Amino acid sequence: MDKKKIELLAPAGDFEKLKFAINYGADAVYIGDKNFSLRANSKNFDYDELNLAIKYAHENNVKVYVAINIFARNKDLIELKKNLYVFKNADALIVSDPGIFLMVKENLPNMEIHVSTQANVLNYKAVEFWKKFGAKRIILARELSCDEIKFIAEKNIDIELEAFVHGAMCISYSGRCLLSNFFTGRDANHGDCAQACRWKYKLYALEEEKRKNKFWPIWEDDKGSFILNSKDICMVNYLDKLFDCGIKSLKIEGRMKSIYYVAAVTKIYREAIDDYFLDKKIYNEKKNYYLGELEKVSHRIYSSGFYLDDKKNEIYESSSYINNYDFVGIVKDFDEKNFFAVVEQRNKIKIEDEIEILGKRGIFYMKVKKMFDSDGNEIKEAPHAQQIIKIKTDFKLEKMDLMRRKIE
Repeated sequence: MDKKKIELLAPAGDFEKLKFAINYGADAVYIGDKNFSLRANSKNFDYDELNLAIKYAHENNVKVYVAINIFARNKDLIELKKNLYVFKNADALIVSDPGIFLMVKENLPNMEIHVSTQANVLNYKAVEFWKKFGAKRIILARELSCDEIKFIAEKNIDIELEAFVHGAMCISYSGRCLLSNFFTGRDANHGDCAQACRWKYKLYALEEEKRKNKFWPIWEDDKGSFILNSKDICMVNYLDKLFDCGIKSLKIEGRMKSIYYVAAVTKIYREAIDDYFLDKKIYNEKKNYYLGELEKVSHRIYSSGFYLDDKKNEIYESSSYINNYDFVGIVKDFDEKNFFAVVEQRNKIKIEDEIEILGKRGIFYMKVKKMFDSDGNEIKEAPHAQQIIKIKTDFKLEKMDLMRRKIE
């Protein structure tokens, strides 16, 4: 398979994350506007920002796909029709609702359309259906195995297939969920999911015949019961299986995740894909490294989702994240004459901290020996959020390098 035919697609919840996704190796990014995207609580892009973001990405030879993937009510369609022209410079629109699909075809006839995972495409005839209406790409439902995807690809060789390969899984079929609506009134299908599947539950379903309305919990421990809480997906060590089954775009979940998450995960998948096509032996030898680096990003327990077993979606026994590293700073500039890094602090940094530097060139290590505030005063610690500081280094750093510290 030709490496050029494989796309690494990264999330960009706002302009800053878009820049980091591009800097750390994405071939394309997917973003949402403020009104019609299924991540309403992400910062997203207003119409002015959206076109600036598209311009920035195109200047860096990166494609931009805009999600307008809500399930629309009549009022949504009326509002969308007035504003569709704003998306004309995007490389594609991500759509789940047939009404929105038709509206895009009518008003932006040359626009490439990608069918969202929210459309729950699970079989080759569904792919054929969307293809007949003019879809360029199908973002497959997350519930498919590699064997099922391969079958679909062989039946539909002239349409692109995209699939999520890293990040949060959903207990509902690719996100079509009513739990959030039921418990909080927040509409998941309009982008306002409260993630009710991550909450603790007590399951009362055992009733003794003579003790009416007296229920006993079937199972829980001292942490509660998390019967709806899926593990995160991580397929970095199974690229051969993904490529074999015909996936052309590898998608990272996480428009609401941090800059650090976007950069670190994009970097590792970029490296793994490049290693795979350079030399499969190198790729296989580095699998522990890839996974180890992804373990340094806040995550739930990793699994292979449904890819390797189409009936298996493992449930995580807690709703909390595994977080072994703190993201502590972003390099904003570097003084090459005096070897000072200008850093925007994101978590507390102090003298003697052992810091890892994550950059697109690689991963480096240093100990904080000297640190100054923005006025040039020497300081022992930087405790204030987004404080601008200078850190003395022994080697050159670059803008957009990230700093992290292992949590003891």
